[in-house]
Amino acid sequence: MTPQSPPRRPAPDAPRDLVGIGIGPFNLSLAALAHPLAEVDAVFYEQRPAFSWHPGLLLDGARIQVPFLADLVTLVDPASPWTFLNYLRGRDRLFPFYFAERFHIQRAEYDAYCRWVSENLPGLRFGHNVDAVRFNPERDVFEVDHIRRDPDDGTEELSRTYARNIAVGIGTEPDVPDALRPLVDAPGVPVVHAADYLTHRDTLLAADHITVVGSGQSGAEIFLDLLRKRPAGRERLHWLGRTESFAPMEYSKLGLEHFTPDYTRYFHSLAEPVRDRLVASQWQLHKGIDADTLAAIHDELYRRTLDGGWPDTVLTPGVTVRTAGRLATTKIELHLEHPGQNARTRLTTDAVVLATGYRERPLNRLLAGLDPYLRRDSRERPRVDDTYRLVMDPAVTGSGCHVYVQNAERHTHGVGTPDLGLAAWRSATILNAVTGKETYPLPGRTAFTTFGLEQREPRIPRARRPEALTPLTDGIRGS
Repeated sequence: MTPQSPPRRPAPDAPRDLVGIGIGPFNLSLAALAHPLAEVDAVFYEQRPAFSWHPGLLLDGARIQVPFLADLVTLVDPASPWTFLNYLRGRDRLFPFYFAERFHIQRAEYDAYCRWVSENLPGLRFGHNVDAVRFNPERDVFEVDHIRRDPDDGTEELSRTYARNIAVGIGTEPDVPDALRPLVDAPGVPVVHAADYLTHRDTLLAADHITVVGSGQSGAEIFLDLLRKRPAGRERLHWLGRTESFAPMEYSKLGLEHFTPDYTRYFHSLAEPVRDRLVASQWQLHKGIDADTLAAIHDELYRRTLDGGWPDTVLTPGVTVRTAGRLATTKIELHLEHPGQNARTRLTTDAVVLATGYRERPLNRLLAGLDPYLRRDSRERPRVDDTYRLVMDPAVTGSGCHVYVQNAERHTHGVGTPDLGLAAWRSATILNAVTGKETYPLPGRTAFTTFGLEQREPRIPRARRPEALTPLTDGIRGS
């Protein structure tokens, strides 16, 4: 049964309590948790025609790197109708999932779950491109201008929505190194980012020699996928990475506590230079490779040695692509450097996959109208407070208007910023701030690790403290 929203009919031009810009997993989480709150009138805009989560990387068998409990709502409200388990129940798949014993679900299944939520959750407006955001000091509201494109005839309709609070969740975009940027848009030789891998996989496989650049999870999954589809002895694959090794992701129990609210609060309290140094040093917490993927690559390579000989593959970490150019119209020449050996060489290839990661989409264009009100740090990045609000001029915040950000605050909140496991907690934090009360009670402590010297007692509301259990009988002895 699909949850239904209570009727909400705001007066024309009345300001919304919350307007979301972008509908990825994080703002979708916010919309799902806002859904049962009658006091929050919310609407969310997305320029794409429908929800889509990394479609170019939905490889067969590829799994998300967080447990299924890290869905849109469960870690805050496990009784919500928008949980992953309720999604399975509605499709009569709960028992098969139970017997599958999979704590980490396939990436394609997570995408399907999010699409189910997006197709049934009220208040989502796809096909709406937000063009500008301004603050109106006369009305003490934000003005959100958006354009709706008709999918049938392509006509455009301009509209404006007023809001007291805005949640920006415009996500990330593919990051292409400067050395390879001139090659991406040029015709002839396929050079594609990992984000578009599945769209171009057949073209890539038709190439005689393929090079994968990038030593993270996406690079590993794409190398494995290509390897499995190339004939033994004629693989013709190169895999290059800047890191000193094809390193496994830090996935120890205590290591994972860096993705808890406790660590997020600790990180936010640190000085800006300390935060910047930590973000750079903690790459293996989120940019390493899943150990099962590394094992699968080794197994596939080993299998190809059973009849003698070695597969025609080269896996080289510690390499930087300095420059790149085209040879004639059918090949690419990569100029490589190995800093450890102080050596340089050239590699000729027929196709390149850039598994070079993603970067936060800049907020400058979207929030250009708010620039005079924004407060920035020493590197001109927006300052973000502990409730995910942009720090702005009191002329705005004093009126009760705020802009919240999702997955745009790694410099202030740390490595957990893009992690799906913190999505529900961050959304609940935002909604508690919007409503001005503890709409969603949040735990006072979430990690065994005490980050920093200052030890704090768990701040659990009295009504939520666990009750002491009374034994049924005393003095039971073994027979």
